[in-house]
Amino acid sequence: MQLLGKLEIKSKEKIIEFLSSESTGRIASIDKNGFPQIIPMNFVFINDVIYMHSHIRGEKLENIKRNDKVGFEVDRNLEFLPSYFFDPTDASLADTLYISVVMKGTCQIIENNEEKTLALNSLMKKYQPEGGYEPINPEMDVLNEVAVIKVTPSTIRGKYKIGQNLKHTEKLELAENIFKRNSKTSKNTLEIMGFSLSGDRIELEKDVEW
Repeated sequence: MQLLGKLEIKSKEKIIEFLSSESTGRIASIDKNGFPQIIPMNFVFINDVIYMHSHIRGEKLENIKRNDKVGFEVDRNLEFLPSYFFDPTDASLADTLYISVVMKGTCQIIENNEEKTLALNSLMKKYQPEGGYEPINPEMDVLNEVAVIKVTPSTIRGKYKIGQNLKHTEKLELAENIFKRNSKTSKNTLEIMGFSLSGDRIELEKDVEW
């Protein structure tokens, strides 16, 4: 229980920052046979709710109409940690650094054009921040050709594992191993962990806890 508490994101601001930076979320609804259906979606988190856009027909919409209880999650795999970081032969010690946010809540299909406009313009602002388009307004016919899905969370839980559960010396050793392995994500991972890079040297700038 102590480790689980250490892995929990306690800062709402960090959860919002993470959700704003990620491009894909997954919504889980229940189909007519009682099975969960999980669909990857573009999304935006504003005013403490999730908005997504969709075709006006489809299984997930039928699921939501039948049962408004849904799950929603977003995750980022930061860095795979090979087992040999910790032991030369024990494969069970392989691990992963990650960030994730999981929600449970209720879902609805938005009919109000004002709210649909807010959602769609917010999605465009997130995914096309450079502009180059005409903002949607509530009078546009395009609103009849797209569905907007809204998830209102009843619970939001975030977890992250970036070495905050390690002793100082263990964290430094892990960072050096990540640096030497030099994966495509290693530089970004080390920065998230609180390390600065200068040539072939890494230094811990701050102990990061969310």
